Amino acid sequence: MKTSPLPLFPCLLLLLSSVAGAEPPRYEYRTSTDPHGTGKFYMDREISRVMGHQGASWLDRPERESEEKPEALLDVLGSLKGMSVADIGAGSGYFSFRLAQRVGPAGRVLAVDIQDEMLQIIRRRAAQRKIENVEPIRGTIQDPGLSPESVDLALLVDVYHEFSHPWEMVQGIYRALKPGGRLVLVEYRAEDPTVPILRLHKMSQDQVRREISAHPLVWVETLDLLPRQHIIIFKRPAQ
Repeated sequence: MKTSPLPLFPCLLLLLSSVAGAEPPRYEYRTSTDPHGTGKFYMDREISRVMGHQGASWLDRPERESEEKPEALLDVLGSLKGMSVADIGAGSGYFSFRLAQRVGPAGRVLAVDIQDEMLQIIRRRAAQRKIENVEPIRGTIQDPGLSPESVDLALLVDVYHEFSHPWEMVQGIYRALKPGGRLVLVEYRAEDPTVPILRLHKMSQDQVRREISAHPLVWVETLDLLPRQHIIIFKRPAQ
């Protein structure tokens, strides 16, 4: 005896309705033409591969002082005394320990990374230097692991282009920012072909603004005072 297919129709219609109303996928997957690419695209930008903990020594290279002017970058951010600052993609702590001096004993630096090996480096260096206001945070590829409205400033230096889930990560950072808090991205300038960095490890100002505008964050300004990098500043509205 055959079973009538009619009872399946309501279920099929419900499924089609659900699919039709579903949010379109944020990411595309294509065949990568770049050996440093992942084949995953967000807003037409191919996401680069992550630099592993094996590259920690490159983060601490002496040339970084002249190539990136880290103190000039921090000067632009103004007084950070007493603030809660998240160093997202902290790596070996190159900026975390500089930030620790700037926030002072009343402030704190949340050093976020997804690699346990990097966090171990930060813990070891903090102990050696007797620095108590740097807190290593184990994030994930989709969530920085920060408490809601707990951060005055989130600093991302040369890391956003490596996020495998950029929309989810920025959404998590947005939630962690206090009203009026700032998100600062520092990225090598894609507009400048003379910047000696791999293509997928650079970003243009327009691309950064396009991607961050997918969130309720307001662009404040872009500064190009560093030798090779944009400083692109956003703010979470006060209300």
